Amino acid sequence: MYIEELFIIIVFVIAIYLYRNYKGENVGKYVLNQLQGMYDKFAPYSFKVVREKTKQLGQEYTPRQYAIQVALFASFASIVTYLYFYNLIISIMYAIIAIAFVPYISYLRCKKVYSEFLFEQIQVYTSNVIMEFATTQSFVKALEGVANSGILEDPVLSDVKQMINMSYDNGTIDEALEYMSKLYPYYIVKNMHQLFLQITKEGAQNSADSLENMQLDIDMLVESVYRDRIERATFHKSFLQFGIMLYLLVMLVQYLVGRETYLVLLQRWYIQFLMHGVLIVNSYFLLKGERYYYENVGAE
Repeated sequence: MYIEELFIIIVFVIAIYLYRNYKGENVGKYVLNQLQGMYDKFAPYSFKVVREKTKQLGQEYTPRQYAIQVALFASFASIVTYLYFYNLIISIMYAIIAIAFVPYISYLRCKKVYSEFLFEQIQVYTSNVIMEFATTQSFVKALEGVANSGILEDPVLSDVKQMINMSYDNGTIDEALEYMSKLYPYYIVKNMHQLFLQITKEGAQNSADSLENMQLDIDMLVESVYRDRIERATFHKSFLQFGIMLYLLVMLVQYLVGRETYLVLLQRWYIQFLMHGVLIVNSYFLLKGERYYYENVGAE
């Protein structure tokens, strides 16, 4: 018990120190700024890219939203683990571990936003190239029309411009199509490029029906992807509720055996080991579910 009291005193001393040294600035804001600096410094390049695009799209969390997320993670972890072990030190340790996963969840969320953005851009790219080609009967001219229309954004816009340059430099569209297909391995992109390659090599006669069928394929894919998003959101809500209930099963155990008996059992090392295992397995289960929800959005 003395260790718990000592730990609380240390926390209060640190809080007082921060307040006295940064009293001209909000302490919470100072801490958030320091954490933000650490994330920006050590975050992987891919995270910086998707996070910057998330900011441009206006879907990045504000510092206040991140602070609320940190508070929720810490509160839930500390309350649940206290119900498991009735030990303040262990609860604080698990709360710190839970907070450490906030950047990972943020990374997954930003990847989801970025993936949805890319898919929408690819939808715009394929649909409009087909419509432009119906008028110009030239794949390169269709690319130029889409690039100059202002409907595309980077990185897709830059890649389309690169395709145009490659086509003029090589005198053929083969390398440009391969370049784009590798960057965006959606089957609608590969199928459309294969169709345009066939039309270019065999002539543009009687291509209207093929282009119309390709447009129908794109529309069907878009419909299925948006339907999948709705289903994922519904599943995600139910999954989180189920995961939280798994954590709280320890309350049922205590009700069945009695709190006093449970506290006696906790004094045995293998019971504590078992309880830690239950927490870790449940947490892994939740993280896997979160990763499934956030990743592969727009995949085919």
